[in-house]
Amino acid sequence: MGKIKSMEMVNITKKFPGVIANDNVNLKVESGEILALLGENGAGKTTLMNILYGLYHPNSGKILINDREIKINSPQTALELGIGMVHQHFMLVPSLTVTENVALGIKFKHKFSMDLDKVAKKIKLLSDQHNLNIEPELSISDLSVGERQKVEIIKALYFNANILVLDEPTAALTPQETDNLIKWLRSVIKEGMGVIFITHKLNEVMEVSDRVEVLRNGKNVFSTQTSKTNIDQLARNMAGREVKLATAKRKNKFGETIIELEDVWAKNERGLDALRGINLKIRKGEIMGIAGVSGNGQKELAEALTGLQKIYKGDIKFKGESIANKSVQSIIDRGMGFVPEDRLHMGTVPGFKVKENLILKDYLRRPFSKIFLLDRSYINEYCKSTVDEYNVKCPNINTPTHALSGGNIQKVILSRELKRKPDALIASYPIRGVDIAAVQYIHEKLLDARDNEMAILLITEELDELFNLSDRIAVIYEGKILDVIETAEADKSKLGLLMAGVKED
Repeated sequence: MGKIKSMEMVNITKKFPGVIANDNVNLKVESGEILALLGENGAGKTTLMNILYGLYHPNSGKILINDREIKINSPQTALELGIGMVHQHFMLVPSLTVTENVALGIKFKHKFSMDLDKVAKKIKLLSDQHNLNIEPELSISDLSVGERQKVEIIKALYFNANILVLDEPTAALTPQETDNLIKWLRSVIKEGMGVIFITHKLNEVMEVSDRVEVLRNGKNVFSTQTSKTNIDQLARNMAGREVKLATAKRKNKFGETIIELEDVWAKNERGLDALRGINLKIRKGEIMGIAGVSGNGQKELAEALTGLQKIYKGDIKFKGESIANKSVQSIIDRGMGFVPEDRLHMGTVPGFKVKENLILKDYLRRPFSKIFLLDRSYINEYCKSTVDEYNVKCPNINTPTHALSGGNIQKVILSRELKRKPDALIASYPIRGVDIAAVQYIHEKLLDARDNEMAILLITEELDELFNLSDRIAVIYEGKILDVIETAEADKSKLGLLMAGVKED
């Protein structure tokens, strides 16, 4: 088939046990335009795109390319037709290199003709062209979440897609990287590419898209040219109601210091210093925001506090006791909660049921078990009430966690951590890739926890989130805390300079 001028999905219906994910959905994108596909988590966006990419087959409906009906039986068929997709959750093999991961999708003439050097050269070329800064020889396991997302983008670029589906492509990117991606999108649509752009960041929708399609509960509910709408109208159509994000009420009094880091040094996977003399105190009833561009030590900071990362100098005190280099379990037992940045693989066991992930940290304790026997009746009641309380959208508590949308997986993790009532919570990118209604919900839960005297370390690159939730903001740059600012006295320009490593005297 030649170049794709238009792609249309007509009356697509997809049913799963207990749920209709897509209910007679229609969607059209033409070459040279960016279509923003919006909806709450669980609205059916990713399912629809997985049908387009050949991962799912619809129960009914058809797909037209250049007004001709075609069947897409597999991702290989989609790629051959010129349809590429960057997935929300990474389709990468952690033990392989960047080059090897890209090569997995290439049809070589025979197994002895795999020219990995040629693949690596093209990856390097694409990386340089798009300012992605990815080295072909690096192992995926050594890359941060943001870097892994870039590899997914490179994989899609490698196969010269004519229609490109981007499912939350900027969720793990820094603001600068997002700007670069948007510039790239504008350049490729001039060359005739059609782009379907799934995002929950409505400012990006207004900035980059030509048209908008909104899904709610698996159905089309709103369609318009971007120039004829605004953020409030889009949010209202996504949620089916008015959405107003919570903001912290300023406090003057805080409790005692719960977490204290004293001259903490730690290395990253490559043996380089990732934390370089961190000093920080977090008090009871306080949200301490960590501002910084991805890759400046945030991952190592969160993991050092939760026992996943060894430190080689300094000390970490939790409720007055040293927890430096203690086991993960002992830190959990002392009352530390953790919402990790990689929710699918570190925050949950993807193949486990929702209810199993909800009790993952406490299944051996009362009231979940008695004399090492699980109390299944209590577990079922507890998990059903938790799913209801936190508005987790899933067919039932026996659903495999990987089948949930990103935002609902995030709610599973957050509900598990908060219902344990820890003394402190480390929250890494808690709203990454979630819809605006889920953002509202997660922010309200974090503020409730803070008002109930929990100490919270909030790691995020969203400046609005930092300003809305934090009592104080610490700026991290190249593994050092450059400054700690009272949020009431902070401004975005000063924070931006600090995040770039510029400290005013």
